[in-house]
Amino acid sequence: MSVPPSRGLDEAIDNLVGTAGHFLAGQDLDGVRRTDATFWQPGRRVVVKDADGPVRRASYRAGWHRLTVRIAALAAAAGGAYGYLHHPDAVTQALTYTSPVAALATAAAGATYQLKTRERRELMREWIEPLHQALAGPLGISKHTGPRTYLHVPMDFTDDHAEIRIDLPPHLSFNRDHIAELVLHKLALQNASFSWRLAGREPHLLVKKKHRPPASLGLNDPDVHELLASVPESAPLIGLGAGRKTVSVDLDHDSPHVLISAGTGGGKSTILRTIACQFLHNGAHACILDFKRISHTWARGIPGVNYCRDIADIHDALLHLGAEGQRRIRVAEQLGDDVLAAEPEQVGPRIVILLEEINATMAQLRRYWEKIRESGDPKTSPAIDALAEILFMGRQVRLHVLLVAQSATARALGGPEMRENFSTRILVRYTLNAWRMLVPEVHPAPKPTRHPGRVQVVLGGTARETQVLNLSEAEARAWAMAGTAGHTSPLTLLKPPAPPQPQPEPESVLEQQRLLPEDEYVGLRAAQHELPGITLAALRWARANDPDFPTPGGKRGAEFLYRLGELRRWARNRPRATAHG
Repeated sequence: MSVPPSRGLDEAIDNLVGTAGHFLAGQDLDGVRRTDATFWQPGRRVVVKDADGPVRRASYRAGWHRLTVRIAALAAAAGGAYGYLHHPDAVTQALTYTSPVAALATAAAGATYQLKTRERRELMREWIEPLHQALAGPLGISKHTGPRTYLHVPMDFTDDHAEIRIDLPPHLSFNRDHIAELVLHKLALQNASFSWRLAGREPHLLVKKKHRPPASLGLNDPDVHELLASVPESAPLIGLGAGRKTVSVDLDHDSPHVLISAGTGGGKSTILRTIACQFLHNGAHACILDFKRISHTWARGIPGVNYCRDIADIHDALLHLGAEGQRRIRVAEQLGDDVLAAEPEQVGPRIVILLEEINATMAQLRRYWEKIRESGDPKTSPAIDALAEILFMGRQVRLHVLLVAQSATARALGGPEMRENFSTRILVRYTLNAWRMLVPEVHPAPKPTRHPGRVQVVLGGTARETQVLNLSEAEARAWAMAGTAGHTSPLTLLKPPAPPQPQPEPESVLEQQRLLPEDEYVGLRAAQHELPGITLAALRWARANDPDFPTPGGKRGAEFLYRLGELRRWARNRPRATAHG
């Protein structure tokens, strides 16, 4: 059945008039009212039922705003068409020269926009969208509602003074406790307060932190000095949590080792300094393995501290520590569990190993071993093996590793099994990927904060937001020195037994064994062949302990070089081992 031409024309005119009306009213051109937006007020929620997909953001804008954009677009199009009709050559030439510039500018603007909105998009993807999916049903709103129209979550919503606002539907037919539980869970909030504002036309919910950790924490703050002096010897104070509750880790019961994961500028060295100085204050020894060389200048010269900076020294220190751990295991076996429980110090004083920047240090240890490894030596660095052994030794040997990593991957630590030895993990300025890698049992991951000194201490599957105690270098040194009277260097405890020294040979025999001239510069590995009766281990021990050992005169790669004449003079004059009978 054909439609009369007049009727078809009437319908076309009606559609055109209706479209023009919708255009001038700032509404969707198809006439469907999708949101509660009016001409003067922007929309907050979807009102159309059974929407076939997400509602465009333009549908939430106020009518006057959409009308302004439409008129501006029509004016630009009309101006371009008018110019082309009257001056086609000029318009064509302008487009020819300006199009590449416009394309480049558009690309640059797009790239800049992507960079500047990266955090906003991550916030939307990781936090706002999941919260919207959880709340839409219980609040009785359409799942196609734009989350940003009613969920006002700031970028820094985990900061102390941040405020989250959730606009509520006017019908108020929802369970408040259920909504609060969903917000806490989806935003991984701790100790939050909920303020329900239900009166009037715009009911909403305000979510804020309560019982926050202190904004900062120093030695001069009230009661901190007394608290620092009262913590157990095995459980140094890390900081204070919500409600100024003490946060610490007991290395004799909770976890023998601690992993600190943080990006650059996250305060890793501050955390280590705070923990280490407390151990030194209570009589422990410290072995600082600092490939960066300057992370812990506060500890230099403190009794009980062995500071290793060069990769060769770090390599040797790990070997000594591994040997000391094996010795302590044998002692623990002889003493038995009952004696160890009553007198754990019988295996030896507590030794805290500060291992800075594990990512770079492990790579350097591998390269160093490749340089000095000889035929028949194992391919894996014995220093890395020694570290693995220490991590697996347990609490009884009283060797504790405090390890710092920017990216604590399984490869960086020597394998996933080594990472599992760190029951206590301190994370600061972490990425979501780092959190999921290190503490997947805590879900969802709390959003990291930029608040200075604020960390997450994870122990036993629970994350505690903590304000770290910030001791200056001078304060840390003074606190460590206050309890270190009479300490000896840890290296005295770690050195292998001094090899037996042979009786001096006649000078004629020594002369026959001098294969290289006196002014030749050699490394310790080559020097052992020129010094009868002295092993490489004895040379390395003497380099670290004997004040009369010659100073290096040069360097070849990572190896220090010594003048052979000075080494021979030292060998002739060194003290001989005392015979024990």
